[in-house]
Amino acid sequence: MPDVLPLARTNAEARLFVDLQPCPGCARGRCAFRSSVVTVGDVLASRYSGECATCGQHREYEFRLPEEILPPPAGSVRFGGDDPSQLLDPGEWLWYSDICAQQLPADLTTIGDQELRGARHRLSTAVAAVGEALKFLAPDAESLAPQSFTSDRGRAEYQRNPGRFSRARLEAIRDHYARSLAALN
Repeated sequence: MPDVLPLARTNAEARLFVDLQPCPGCARGRCAFRSSVVTVGDVLASRYSGECATCGQHREYEFRLPEEILPPPAGSVRFGGDDPSQLLDPGEWLWYSDICAQQLPADLTTIGDQELRGARHRLSTAVAAVGEALKFLAPDAESLAPQSFTSDRGRAEYQRNPGRFSRARLEAIRDHYARSLAALN
């Protein structure tokens, strides 16, 4: 049903969403998704399909395309426009930013050019992911409401440390990653 397709604001957001979904067959397994633009009913959509590398189960996801396509920016990462994600909740975004930052080498001063490019991309992704969590805050809110967390992973992140989801903490995390990124340029 085209009117119930979730909105993927960018290809980067859709790719992240499908990569985070466990296989329904084995609950594990990475999948090499192929993407295509299709029409579902009269709605322009993106389709991601592939087979689980572990159990072979076919997997397929379809998303509504936004009215305005946001091209990927050169040298940084963008998951969406000004509106919050319909695919991932703020806890998932902050969890993912942590994963990206944890992948950085301990000593960034001794890495080569290729590792430096990878570190810049991971930090740029971490900055963008925290920015996505911030989009869930109402303009006058100082912290996210518990009902903002709709996924199991997101709720677990919130329950583990609800204080991380205040405006001040999210901005501090984003700014820390941004300063680290600027130091690499």
